[in-house]
Amino acid sequence: MHAIFEYLPLVIFFIFYKVFDIYWATASLIATSALQILYYFVKRQPVPTRNWVFFGLIAVFGGLTIFLHDDAFLKWKVTLINGFFALALLVSQYVFKKNLIKQFLSEALTLPEGVWNKLNLAWAMFFALCGILNIYVAFNFEQETWVNFKVFGLTGLTFVFAIGSIISLHKHLPEDGLPATEEAQDKQKNVELTKD
Repeated sequence: MHAIFEYLPLVIFFIFYKVFDIYWATASLIATSALQILYYFVKRQPVPTRNWVFFGLIAVFGGLTIFLHDDAFLKWKVTLINGFFALALLVSQYVFKKNLIKQFLSEALTLPEGVWNKLNLAWAMFFALCGILNIYVAFNFEQETWVNFKVFGLTGLTFVFAIGSIISLHKHLPEDGLPATEEAQDKQKNVELTKD
């Protein structure tokens, strides 16, 4: 249900694009993003940072797209969001010594610190790659191709990368599939050190 809520603005954007045009679609994206923020206020829950970032960027760049009748601003917004996520993951790990991926997933998984760091770096590189791919598609192909890439391509890439991440973590889990305890991790580290 939460995933549907997160992707709702994107779905509505796509529908409005197909029925009307890019400018109506942009307006719908701004409106649904604002409604997401309002939802958290009504539920008296803190608004996640990613929602504020997304809404701020879509309000500014979407507003410029509509006001100036130039879809380039909207196209850049996708790259900026991916760039923000990549930068946030890198800065949090290397400057503040906090692993954001670990903070999100540590309740579900227990992994060696080195694996958490690699996973964090892998996601940062993935977001950076998505940002670069978006710019390439946005300015080298027709608008409709870019919209399809934004809605289906980036969503599909994220899904595939998430599945790949889960598969790559499988070898770091105990045979019963449950998260490893700290004691098991220490034993694993000792085994890895002896191999080196």
